Parts: sequence; structure tokens; C-alpha cells
Amino acid sequence: MCKGMSVPCNQNGGEIDMPKRVLMSGNEAVATALRQINPDVFPAFPITPSTEIPQYFSNYVSNGLVDTEFITVESEHSSMSAAMGASAAGARALTATSSAGLAFMWEVLGVAASSRLPVALAAVCRALTGPLNINCDHSDTMGARDSGWIQLYAEDNQEAYDNMVMAFNIAEHKDVMLPIMICQDGFITSHAMMNMELLDDETVKAFVGEREPSEYLLNPDETFAVGPYAVSDYYMESRKAQAHAMENAKQVILDVARDFEKISGRKYGLIEEYRMDDAEYAVVIIGSAAGTTKDAIDKMRADGDKVGLIKVRSFRPFPGKEIAQSLKKCKAVAIMDRSEAFSTNGGPLGAETMQAMYTEKCSALTIDIMYGIGGRDVRVEDMINVYETLKNIAETGETGPTYRYMGLRDKEEN
Repeated sequence: MCKGMSVPCNQNGGEIDMPKRVLMSGNEAVATALRQINPDVFPAFPITPSTEIPQYFSNYVSNGLVDTEFITVESEHSSMSAAMGASAAGARALTATSSAGLAFMWEVLGVAASSRLPVALAAVCRALTGPLNINCDHSDTMGARDSGWIQLYAEDNQEAYDNMVMAFNIAEHKDVMLPIMICQDGFITSHAMMNMELLDDETVKAFVGEREPSEYLLNPDETFAVGPYAVSDYYMESRKAQAHAMENAKQVILDVARDFEKISGRKYGLIEEYRMDDAEYAVVIIGSAAGTTKDAIDKMRADGDKVGLIKVRSFRPFPGKEIAQSLKKCKAVAIMDRSEAFSTNGGPLGAETMQAMYTEKCSALTIDIMYGIGGRDVRVEDMINVYETLKNIAETGETGPTYRYMGLRDKEEN
């Protein structure tokens, strides 16, 4: 806030225009953030449910609202390849995709990360085939979790917009230089309308700034360029350098969020704790179902139940220590996975959270629940049942199956 005033201020201390309240879908919100950022290059290939993002943006290009080079390519593999080439030339580049499109990019996702190219990807989460399904779950982005990309997940349209505004400040930071996925839930947020606040164009422009690369592969001032290649003598060191950059990203995400709070009034971290101060029973979750869970918590709190929530915003880097520390005072915990890992032990969020709890000596009784896969509905009543299950676990001291499904049509399997 500006000194002595109750309005946000820009990074130079001057008063900025108040945020504009709008009714907007998640896809349009992300596209609007990109219009305000005005990237250099946007290659795109359509796939449901992310198609609207390049569709909106192409209109901005046609109407002269941005001077971005918008490239229509023949596949998602090509869109990521073109974004990488642009980034290697020193440009600010991004693309958007979902589901099989992200899977088709798989080969070049690792190249972008190992080449330390700060490309952004607007990922609208959708189930991977097969069987064919166009609805939300996290199997596409979770399938890319070990590709070396930063991953931020949004609960709602507002957070999707805010995450995109912050994306390049994180990815392009000199201590990071890694590509970043800005993830939101397909249809649940991407196509659903929500009242939200937009920052004014000049504020976003000043916040993000221009990319100023110091070293890049296709620098015209260099006499030659050599693409990355590492034999066994160097490959391991390259991986360690990437891992170190991901470690650095934790603090950079927090620093960028603090700067963003100054211009927006909205606060973000690696995780969000909801009514966790005295919680005895907690849910750990990612994405839009966090909002449903908050409603369940409010209902149960009114009846005196000490229930709480940890929403994971940053899955890469993974805030394991932060989650485990928050759970130490809980009696029982349910980790909610919207992606089946086929490990026979649970999903990716469950595996990483339980490992962090073990490392941090958090002894809460814990189960991992598969939910909402392929777009299966998640209701307030469902989450209340999860907390009732946790209360029973705490009372008996027995978890029962630690890997289970919620919402199957066969009730005996729930």
C-alpha cells in the first residue's frame, strides 16, 4: 500500500488504478493476463479445454492489442519446439495445451528444462486417454511432474490469472531460469465464469517488465552456438544444476508473490493453510476442489469440528517440509489425488506428502484418496464424509486401507 493511503501502489511508490471487477472464465482470465504481458512469441495448436486461450489471444493479435508473433503450427510438439526456439533466441515465449497435447510435447519438455529456457505453458488440466475423456483430472500435468518444469496450480479463475501474471518473473529470474506450467482445472475453472479482479494494463506491464537475457543460445553477438549435449562425465552435473535451480525457485516464488501482493492486495505462498491453527483433522489437496473443501470445513466448524485444509499451490518445487510442519499437530490426514499413479500405493501427491511427513517425523495417521478422476463430481457432502472418516480413524487408531477411491459407482468399492 502507498504510504498513508489505503490503495495499492506501483513498484515506484506511486498510486495505481484500482482493480477492475469483471465476470470472466478461467481461460479468458489467463488470455487477458497474457495480453497484458504482451509476450514476444506465442505458437499454438488447439486442444480441448485449453483451445480458448490461443483463440482469445489470436483476437488480440488481429485487433492490434498486442504485437506478439502468433504462430499456428501443426501439432503440440511443434508449438513447444517453436516456443523453445524463440526462447533460445532471447524472446519471451509461451504456449498452451491440455491432456494428449501435453503428452505429445513430452520429448521437448525435458529439452526446454535442461536448456534452462524460461518458457511458460498455460496447462488446462484434463484426463489423459484412454479411454477418451475430455474432463478434468490431473493425470496430464502430473505425468510431466518430473520433466524439470515449475508447476503452479490454481484453485479458481482469480488464482489462474494471478499465477500467469507472476509466471515470467519466476521463470526468468537469474537464480532459476526454468520453464513454468500455470495449471488450472479443465472446465471447472477454464470455462466456468467467476467474479474476479483484473489489474490495470500498465500495472501488469510494469510488474512483469521486459525480458533482458544476458546469455542465450542464439545470441547474434556470439560467433557460434552449440546445443546442449552431455556425455556421462557431465550429465549428472547438469541434472544437479537443474535441481539447484528448482530449490532456488522456492524462495523466488515467495519473493515474487510478496511483490505481487503490493500491487494486488492478494497474498500467495507455496501452500495455503485454511483454518489449520487448531485443526485435528486435515485434507491436503490441489486445485479447484479446495474451494469445495473450504465450504465443508465452514459447515463442520460451525458444529465444533476442528477441521482444516492445506492447498498445495506449488507442486514443483514441492513444499514437503512446509506441508509436514503444518500437519504435525493433526491426528489424522487425508491426501486427495486427482491422478492415478498406478503404483498400487496411491497418487503422486500422496506419495510425496507421505515421504515429507516421514522425513519431518510427522506421525499423523494418513490415507490417500483418489477422487474426481475423469471429471467425477466432488460435492461438499463428499468432503464432509472424508473428515468423518478421519475422525473415525483417530478414534480407533486404525487407518484401514491407506489407498482408496472416493465416488465410485460401486458403493462397496468406496
